[in-house]
Amino acid sequence: MGQSAILGYLSNFQNIDKVSVTKETLITAFALFSLFFGAGNLILPPLLGFRSGELWWLVALGFCLSAVLIPILGILAHARLQGTLFDFGKKVSPTFSWVYSFLIYAIAISLPSPRTAAVTHEIAIEPLFQTPSILTSSIYFMLVFIFVMNRSKSLNVIGKWLTPVIILILLGIISTTFFSFEFNFGNINFNNPFTDGVLEGYQTFDAMGAVVVGGVIIVSINLKMAHAAYDEKKALIANAGWLAGLGLFLIYAGLILTGALMHSEFDDAITRTALLSGIGKYTLGSTANLFLGVLVGLACFTTAVGIITGTADFIKYRFKNSQKVYTLTAIIGCVLGVAMGQFNVGYIIAVALPALMFIYPITIVLILLNVVPQKFAPPKVFKWVVLATLFFSIPDFLESIGLGESIAWISGRIPLGQFHMGWALPALITFILINMKIQFHQPS
Repeated sequence: MGQSAILGYLSNFQNIDKVSVTKETLITAFALFSLFFGAGNLILPPLLGFRSGELWWLVALGFCLSAVLIPILGILAHARLQGTLFDFGKKVSPTFSWVYSFLIYAIAISLPSPRTAAVTHEIAIEPLFQTPSILTSSIYFMLVFIFVMNRSKSLNVIGKWLTPVIILILLGIISTTFFSFEFNFGNINFNNPFTDGVLEGYQTFDAMGAVVVGGVIIVSINLKMAHAAYDEKKALIANAGWLAGLGLFLIYAGLILTGALMHSEFDDAITRTALLSGIGKYTLGSTANLFLGVLVGLACFTTAVGIITGTADFIKYRFKNSQKVYTLTAIIGCVLGVAMGQFNVGYIIAVALPALMFIYPITIVLILLNVVPQKFAPPKVFKWVVLATLFFSIPDFLESIGLGESIAWISGRIPLGQFHMGWALPALITFILINMKIQFHQPS
């Protein structure tokens, strides 16, 4: 979900002296869950399960590694930094951090934001009205622009009530499947179930969401708990993060299992959105599926507003808080949304792959470096580890744009390269070697 929805949740904070720590933790956990579980996340797990057969659990572990664990670690990194997206990469260099921040926001308004319109069209609009996608995306982003410019408080109401209802519907779908279908599984259509699950988790954009919007949560908590000690606030965020992560893990695993159990109910060529709609009809009936479609549309809408608002705020800050720049950025974001939002979800996911193969490894590494003890992550470590990650992720990026055959001999010689994770081991080795060098040169 977007920043407005998150702020809606956090506006429920009361004075820490009047409310138990448990309640504050639950409120924060709920806000974090809403941040990571947008409507786009609904369409990915079921198809993973549908294609994973009896290895659904291994696919689920891979998916949750990149779609749950890494994003939650991003929130913990924000809790330590107490800053913005820029602070994640500033130890590499200020220039790198500005370029990285710009790329993150550019990707956000070009891909996940338009995808919300596509998901809304395929699940909530097209089945009812049979209208073209260009009409849906145009009206959708006109409304997004109005909300971005007015920052309406009604989004807080949507954010406050929408996620609990979606969770209840999802639990209904998962539990109905669990008790209604025999535990028989279909064929396994993945060569590497675990790593394929990891790569599909990239498509949630949740690691990017953690570094982009996580700062909003930190700032909000600091405002509500200004008198609380740093360690107290950090512990609250950590506990809430793990609790939200557990919720996400259970929902994702449940949806993947649901898809796996329904392998015989749908055609093998079914799309992500069609599978989700079909599962809704099988488990809750057509009326409930319609209700799910409406909720998906609203959840998508708050996500789009949050992305474009955050991007406009970032660009505005770079141009001396110019409101004209804010407005222009919002217009550009909405125009991009209309242009990309008329395409189907599968196409947008395919187009997003090269960008994700390039930016996601760097994002994961920056999150991990900002989580480890600071003595192991000085600026020199940041610089060399990010450089190694960038260099060894190039083959995966080239393969994602269709140049895989020309560099196959390179990928085959890089450890984990065949799993599209060739950057992981070099980044780890670089981290260890640079730390050893730093420790060796320290005076005794």
